[in-house]
Amino acid sequence: MLGVQVARQLKAAGLAWKPQLGDRFAIPDRDLDDELFVLSNMLIQVHDRPEGRIIAFNGTTEWALDDVDLGEALWLPREDQLRELLGGTFRELRRQPGGHLVRVELLGHEHTFTAAHAEEAYAAALLHVLAAAF
Repeated sequence: MLGVQVARQLKAAGLAWKPQLGDRFAIPDRDLDDELFVLSNMLIQVHDRPEGRIIAFNGTTEWALDDVDLGEALWLPREDQLRELLGGTFRELRRQPGGHLVRVELLGHEHTFTAAHAEEAYAAALLHVLAAAF
């Protein structure tokens, strides 16, 4: 699973979150940095309000939370979501000694990214693709 630090980098690079059921997220800087939340249709939902989109905690054991602004939440994309976000640039995921390698092709050039976990290698590749887009 991606850590908060990498998720912050993705958000800062311009990765937009369109919340879907099953998405994982954190709420950093509110003494909840180590907590993982998952959007579900029963307990944690996204609502559109006149003041903006919020994430509502409906009757959960997270008694300290009623809702948070979507902008306060930090999306922690899964491996499949990161691969999908790479789109047509993605070429390969390969397991290798010590971790994983992700290969992408961008503007006719191949780039490889390695990390201990596949999600981290995908995230590094996506950060590169996002940087090239701006």
